[in-house]
Amino acid sequence: MDEIVLTAATGRTIGTRPSRRLRTGGGIPAVVYGLEQDPVTVTVEWPDLRRAITTDAGLNAVIQLEIDGKRQLSIVKDIQRHPVRRDVLHVDFIRIDPDRAVVVDVPIVFVGEAEEVINNDGMVDQNMFALTIRSTPANIPTEIEIDISALTIGDSLRVADLVLPQGVTTEVDPEDAVAVAMITRSTLDAIAAEEEAAAAALAAELAEEGEEGVEGEEGAEASGDDGEADASDE
Repeated sequence: MDEIVLTAATGRTIGTRPSRRLRTGGGIPAVVYGLEQDPVTVTVEWPDLRRAITTDAGLNAVIQLEIDGKRQLSIVKDIQRHPVRRDVLHVDFIRIDPDRAVVVDVPIVFVGEAEEVINNDGMVDQNMFALTIRSTPANIPTEIEIDISALTIGDSLRVADLVLPQGVTTEVDPEDAVAVAMITRSTLDAIAAEEEAAAAALAAELAEEGEEGVEGEEGAEASGDDGEADASDE
């Protein structure tokens, strides 16, 4: 993996207005902390930061943060974004030791096609999109794959079904659901509509048979009355 170097400048003024002016000029306010050292407020340039966090490793990229000519191994711990524009407002970097484990979130990615589910008008609902793992920096996976091709309606995949690389662990409950194969809501609605239509048709048929039975009884009674009248005339 190519080394990622990101230059961070110290000496920025802290505060809302200075930070806003900083972002207007293309800088991103940030802080670096961890490894029992004092936090340091810094500025990174947005184009450089974007290149650093858009590699295959994503936000878990191990970055050589260069501060005042000295390099410190780090990763992005948190990115604050504008709630509407999604612009980056602030970044937290955490110092890391290459020999000490860190805790990060790694994306979970589906592989394969759940053909049995698709053929039965179902879908695979992803309940968990990232897994919190513990690993040394060099062993942090870019993503965790899970095969969904063998799923059928009603099946589920759990954290226990995830295959983690060597040296990677998680404290997430192994019974937590990652994916569930289910019938889609539209299919359920269609089934309910069909059942409702069938019930209505059956009710109409029974009602029609009931009316025919009543008419038959009335006809029989009328014939009986006519017969009695004829007998009395004689």
